[in-house]
Amino acid sequence: MNDVKVMKVDAIRNGTVIDHIPAGRVQRVLAILKPRKTDVVMMGMNFSSKAMQKKDIIKIEGRELNQHEVNSIALIAPDAKVSIIRDFNVTQKFKVEVPEVIEGLVKCPNPKCITNAEPMETRFRLVDAAGPDLACQYCERVYSADEMDHI
Repeated sequence: MNDVKVMKVDAIRNGTVIDHIPAGRVQRVLAILKPRKTDVVMMGMNFSSKAMQKKDIIKIEGRELNQHEVNSIALIAPDAKVSIIRDFNVTQKFKVEVPEVIEGLVKCPNPKCITNAEPMETRFRLVDAAGPDLACQYCERVYSADEMDHI
């Protein structure tokens, strides 16, 4: 006899769901979100996905993301979808987008860049959204988002 086991993940009353995170990147997204010790967070890795084969997902109870957090997530998971949940219903759903200009989110990997020697806000412009690839305004070098550390 085949026993079918179903794992149930509770719905959240209010909060945020981040879906379509590339498999293996959920911990990097959590590092950006910096959950508090009191936050209720559900993290799932390597779920089956028709569009992506495998994907990760995060649910955060009682918290809606701000634009800074969404922009940061777009650098790690450019195809992620964010759903805002209120009273158990999806009230907003949107795909993250890498902005044309990114300020103060990531460090320049170039050790000789002025931003690594002087206290100043970094600034990058989007060169290729597919990568995404970003060019530092100061040293003009181009890097993929995977090469950068978040501030």
